This record gives sequence, C-alpha cells and structure tokens, in this order.
Amino acid sequence: MDLRETRDRLGAFGVWIAPMTLLDTPVSVQREQFARVERLGYGSVWTGEPPAGAPASGREIFAQLSVVLGATRRLVAGAGIANISSRVPTTMHAAAATLAEAHPGRLVLGLGGQPADRPITRLREYLDAMDEAATRLLPDIRYPRVLAALGPKAHLLAAERADGVHPFLQPVEHTEIARKSLGPGALVIPHQALVLDSDADTARARLRAILNIGQRNVETPYSANYRRLGYGDADLADDRSDRLIDATLAWGEEGAVARRLRDHLDAGADHVLLHPLAGSLTAAVDQLESLAPRLRPARS
Repeated sequence: MDLRETRDRLGAFGVWIAPMTLLDTPVSVQREQFARVERLGYGSVWTGEPPAGAPASGREIFAQLSVVLGATRRLVAGAGIANISSRVPTTMHAAAATLAEAHPGRLVLGLGGQPADRPITRLREYLDAMDEAATRLLPDIRYPRVLAALGPKAHLLAAERADGVHPFLQPVEHTEIARKSLGPGALVIPHQALVLDSDADTARARLRAILNIGQRNVETPYSANYRRLGYGDADLADDRSDRLIDATLAWGEEGAVARRLRDHLDAGADHVLLHPLAGSLTAAVDQLESLAPRLRPARS
C-alpha cells in the first residue's frame, strides 16, 4: 500500500506506553493525557499486550487503541504489538479494519508474539489467514501492517508480507540493519526506552528492574538478536552489562536523550517511539513535555 500518508501523519516521533501503565490508569485520565500528547506535537501513541495465557497485565489492545483514537483528533494509534497467540486471524483483521474504517489513516497494526516453535512459519501462516479473511470481511479497508521483526529471516518476511517493522528495545545499529534489510519503501518504527536522569546507576536500574521480571539469565528472541549484534555472554548474564543497557536505554538530560532519538532517524528510522520509564502515565507525559522542545525541529 502507499505509505506516504502514514509517514506524513506519524512525523518523526511518537510515544510507546507500557500495557501495565495503561491498565493502572483510569480511562478518564488516559483521555486527558493522550490529548496532551497530541498538543505536544507527537504523532502517535502505541502500546502492546501480554502473551496469551499470561496473568492480566494489560487491557485488550483494540479496545485500548479505540480510547487513544477517540480522545484525539489526528494521533495515529499503534499496536506494538497485537499478539497473534491471543486471537484468530479473522478476528485480528476484523478488529483492525473496523478501527481503520472508523478513523481513516490513523491505525498501524503491529503483529508478533508467535510461539517459539517455528516462529517464522507460524507468523507466515497467520498472515496468510489474515489476507484470506480480508478478501471476505471489510475487503476495501486498508491499514499498514508491521512486524515485530528482529533477525534476518523475520526482516525477509516483513519485506515480503508487511509494510515494515517495529523493533522493540534495540540499539541504534539495529535500526540501520533493519533499514538496509527492508529497503527505502518500508516503515521502520523502533522503540526507544528512556530515562531523564543523569545519574548512571539510577537510570540503568530503571531498565534492569523491567528486564529482570521473568527474564534474568533466560534466553529470549531479544537475547539472540543482541548476540547477532555482537553482545556476548558477559553482556547478557545477570543484570546485563552497562554496555548493553546503555545501547538500549537513552538516559541523561534532555539534550543527550534527544540526540539518541535523532540517531535512530539518522540510521534510517521513519518514526521513533519514546518510552519514558516513569511510574505513571502522567509522569511519562511530563517527561515527554520536557523533551518536546528538543524534538520539534526534527519533525517532518
């Protein structure tokens, strides 16, 4: 599909909010804060959802995105990601197409969360079934589809069957790799965790606290990709090395964080998602407000 309108709507910078943060925030407060994000000049709000069968740690993603869309006039709502293990392909397409019809040009559907067994094959089969459903259900409704693709095989699938990629918690060098893998036409929308704090130990501890929830010394698709990027056992063990934390977390004062965000743009990103590691939605938007003056010149 023609992605020019999507790029224009997104601009350079958007926002990623953790599902648990939104679960803990009343919808009335969400509406206020999403409208505030829009006034600050960001182009999108994204969130994800937990794996199928996991303890409740987020709202149903399409219902949540409808809150974003209803509270704002131009913001794009992004699923980063909608879990393919949580709903059948027909339901995934029908939900996305309904939101896209109700809010034309304001939805990007990110897909991921496939089982560890044959993940690329499982995702390809899921996309096949979605495309078949789209021939029968709301066939005239279009929306961009991006994949949570990290490695070369996933990038190849994204180039063949999607409109781009949404890498999560990756260094800037991965953004460059993704752009080269997918070519100039695809969307590259990386996530960037950030902490506005110039104390190294405090800032790094924010990300380590998240990574250590069920992931301490556990090999994950993220671990495999970090290894592809040159990080070894010492970087991935225990609390992760400072080197790996600093590569995946933007921290410091506003200028330092803004430079990291622009590094992703220079590496080929279309749109960079800011994820403040703050204690509440309001606190996260406070940090976004502090950063906004540093980012406005880079918006497309």
